[in-house]
This record gives sequence, C-alpha cells and structure tokens, in this order.
Amino acid sequence: MIPLPRGPLDPGDHVRRWYERELGWATLPAPAQDPGAGPRLRVGDRFDVLEVPAEAGRAGLRHLAPASPVAVRGDRMRLLVAAGSAQELPGLLDWLEWGALALDLTATGEGGVMEAPLPPGGPGGPGGRGVLQGAAVWLRPPEPGCAVEASLPTLSAVGGVGGAPDLVRLVDTVATQCHRLRLRRACARPSVLP
Repeated sequence: MIPLPRGPLDPGDHVRRWYERELGWATLPAPAQDPGAGPRLRVGDRFDVLEVPAEAGRAGLRHLAPASPVAVRGDRMRLLVAAGSAQELPGLLDWLEWGALALDLTATGEGGVMEAPLPPGGPGGPGGRGVLQGAAVWLRPPEPGCAVEASLPTLSAVGGVGGAPDLVRLVDTVATQCHRLRLRRACARPSVLP
C-alpha cells in the first residue's frame, strides 16, 4: 500500500515543536477565529508575563539575568517572571506605593496565554525571512537545555537570597518608567483653555 501524500506543513507546527520539545513549554493552537495566527504559550505553569511599554522595559533589563527571556511585540515588552508573580503584583505595587496610580503595566499568570514569539534562527526569527508585521519576537530568547525558571525574577529573591533576579527591583523600575511615560504624555498634550 502506498501512503497518501502529505499535506503542506503548517508553519506553526515547527514553532510548537521548538517550544514543546526544546524547552518543555506547553503550547496551545491558534484560536479558531484567527487561523492565521501562530501558536500560543500557556502562562502560569513555568512562568508569568509582565507586559510594559518597551521604553519602560528597557530600563528594567538591568534587573534581569542575562538568560532571562524577554519578548517584544510592537511597542510592548514582555518580561518573563517566575510563576505566581502575577498574583503577587497588586500587593507588590501597593507595598511600593504605586498601587493608587494607573500604570501601563499588566501581568498575566495562571490560566493566561501569550502569543508564541518565533524561535530564534528559524523562519521569521533573526536571520530568517517572513517576519509578520507586528508579530512577537524574542529580544532575549530562552535557551534550550537550560532551566529557564532559575533565571526568572522572583519575589523570594528580595535581599539577594539565592541566584534569581529580584522581582521587587524589576517592578519598581518598570513602574517608575511607566509613570514617567504617563507624565511625559500628559505634558505633551495641548492644554484646553475654557
């Protein structure tokens, strides 16, 4: 019996395989209402995501380990932080006295999803072709074979205990930058006179 010819490979298949096989991260298929979208990553199992304006995120990079994964999509930066951090964020912002202000800072934790950035070096990755306009890309990609969790900022690292980066310093830095951006935008708006 001759096997039937294979259909064309879905470009999302190689992306899913990289995340699942190389990193051990859970993926979800593209939503049915958007079949052209790529796969998504399940958040909350291995990491949470802190999303901020890219300008604020750049300031926070100094508080991350060099191996801490960071993704960018448009003018937004996604900083991967330890699982459970999203749940701690509101209390941490209150403790840092940022809780009363509306900041352009969100956290996604357990039960959330994140668009899977294209793997580095693959189609659409650095050196690859066909990057979709506005697609998420890795600024600092996760390294296969490395325990990513050990490089993620965590609340338990306060005071320098252990080797993990400190979530408190990261959140304080990006909150400060988010507030500065908000003030800069407010000052740039023309005033309306009665």
